[in-house]
Amino acid sequence: MVSVVSEGTGQPHSAEPAPKDIRLVIGASSVGTIFEWYDFFIYGTLAASGIIGRVFFPSGNETLQTLLAWAGFAVGFGFRPLGAVLFGFLGDRVGRKATFLVTITVMGLATAGVGLIPSAGSIGYAAPILIILLRIAQGLALGGEYGGAAVYVAEHAPADKRGFYTSFIQASVPGGFILSLIIVLGVKAVLPVGVWDDWGWRIPFVLSLLLLALSLWMRLKLSESPVFEQMKASGELSGNPFIESFTYPGNRKRIFVALFGLAAGLTVIWYTAYFSSLSFLKGSMRVEDTAAEIIVGIGATLGLFWFILFGKWSDRIGRKKPIIWGYGLTLLFLFPAFWAIGAVANPALSESFAREPIVVSGPDCTYRPFASKQASACGTLLGDLSSRGIDYAIRPAAALSLTMGDNLVTDIAPADIDTALAEAQYPLAEIVPGPLASIAIIGILMLLGGLSGATFGPMAALMSEMFPPRIRYSSMSIPYHFGTGYFGGFLPLIAAAIIATTGDPYSGLWYTWAVVLMAFLVTLWGLPKDQPDWNGEAQA
Repeated sequence: MVSVVSEGTGQPHSAEPAPKDIRLVIGASSVGTIFEWYDFFIYGTLAASGIIGRVFFPSGNETLQTLLAWAGFAVGFGFRPLGAVLFGFLGDRVGRKATFLVTITVMGLATAGVGLIPSAGSIGYAAPILIILLRIAQGLALGGEYGGAAVYVAEHAPADKRGFYTSFIQASVPGGFILSLIIVLGVKAVLPVGVWDDWGWRIPFVLSLLLLALSLWMRLKLSESPVFEQMKASGELSGNPFIESFTYPGNRKRIFVALFGLAAGLTVIWYTAYFSSLSFLKGSMRVEDTAAEIIVGIGATLGLFWFILFGKWSDRIGRKKPIIWGYGLTLLFLFPAFWAIGAVANPALSESFAREPIVVSGPDCTYRPFASKQASACGTLLGDLSSRGIDYAIRPAAALSLTMGDNLVTDIAPADIDTALAEAQYPLAEIVPGPLASIAIIGILMLLGGLSGATFGPMAALMSEMFPPRIRYSSMSIPYHFGTGYFGGFLPLIAAAIIATTGDPYSGLWYTWAVVLMAFLVTLWGLPKDQPDWNGEAQA
């Protein structure tokens, strides 16, 4: 085996720590990462339920309300790259430990703040403005958290166990999502429905203060990374990690591959597997909110082992193979997996739309999902269908009409859509899938989790190994958060807009498919077959 050496010293940069020490390193880093992602994802969990849009972005247009809530979700992701630059600089200059103590503190306070902001009905436009500002703070903090935790664990791990040890950081990301579902379900279970809808939904946000205290207590027990301490002692710290990330020999190609080949692909797979599936069940499939959250939560929890398994395997077979396999299988099975979920989640609804498809005909049949008022009666009708998650097709015609199978309805007013759907006996009431259907959905979600685990599990080790120690925090954080922030963070918004515009509940998956195809090609081309070492060069 090629000896792993610290840049510029020629000495091994880490010996294998004692079992007790490595458990503390992995445990404290992972728990903190779970809490930080919980803070970030609790917004998305409640946005999928419609609460965030109703309270902070009321517009009189349910679809626009939902899109604005997802836009707030995307804003946090949009600022993650700036956080990566800022905290990456501090992590490479000041230290790994101190930096991720700051990031988790900012995140915890910002999350609690979301739960304390009055509604738009009380303070008007100040409410959405404050929400956006707090989402920006969350995005900045998360931009520094992941790189810090991943690098910290990687720099404590021996080379032959680096994938395994860092896979716990990878599993902590869906762990935060699962924790957000558990807390939401737990609070809903002990509160009356009216109380939850009124103010009880704020409790999961405020609980962030307790999680922050626990995480700080654990992380304060940690010492600084041995790699950073050695570089500091020998005077090898980078003067400007941000600039050097783009001037270090070969680093620009590595950053390109890390952004477009790794971060972009892994993040859209995992968000689609969990966030898109949750929205799909609650919206298009009419599954009752709590039932959908339990099903997705169980599927995500049972799928956590994939992240550990593929991280460990990557120590034996290399990092590239499971990532390429995951991308290729996603391209093959993404649509069939969601078709299968739709078929078993609400078969009566799926069969109704297959037997009697809805076709809207008329002039200027264009739906603009971000407009508060549509330009035509046809556009308004499409908006009514879209807000109900109704699958429809569009045909040009001189007069507005709605066809349900063989039944033609003319002179229909948009407000009459519920009556027309009821008369056509479409099963639009919320349902709770039966035991066999729930097990089938959970099984499909576990398979999607396997695709996510194959691409996500080895990633922390791989990206740590791609870049030299003196600029590692910055060099891996910048592409990771650009990729996950823009390709992944905007996925719910883009997918929802595509679905709203086309009327096809599966059409939003094309965004995921296209990004994964790009990632597959870039990774196939740009990632070396052999394992990179700590200086970013392929081992012999």
